[in-house]
Amino acid sequence: MPGTRFMLGPAGGRTRVPGMMNECNGIACVDPEYIRELFAQFGPVTVKRLFGGAGIFCDGLMFALVFDGAIFLKVDDTSIPDFEREGSRPFTYTRAKSKGRAGRASLSYWRLPERLYDDPDELAAWAGRALAIAQHKKLALRPRSKRKLKRKPRKAAK
Repeated sequence: MPGTRFMLGPAGGRTRVPGMMNECNGIACVDPEYIRELFAQFGPVTVKRLFGGAGIFCDGLMFALVFDGAIFLKVDDTSIPDFEREGSRPFTYTRAKSKGRAGRASLSYWRLPERLYDDPDELAAWAGRALAIAQHKKLALRPRSKRKLKRKPRKAAK
């Protein structure tokens, strides 16, 4: 249904909320304008399609993703307890080549708590923390500059 966002409710059932999803050739796709409006209090964001969903970027850095009609924010060990208190769950996906596995939890993205869709100030705070986590992880992944070790010249064989 055009202009409908599908979210999993607390009991696992789907609830429809206007705005998030549009129909694209018979399959649901993300409405970038809705995402930009939702994050307006936080600041300008870019939405890029990725696989079956979309990435949400700020200053070229992905801090959130949209999949199956729900938004997931980047997390770390210190922010996960806040998501757990809200009843949120980690992003999971089914691996294409793994038979018998229901899915694998992604440890770095958790579902945006439903109450934040209606609280722009609080959403901006959670998005800001997710962006800070993404920035920190990006810096942590940078390779350390390798200092060239000065080797002692080998002595010629006699």
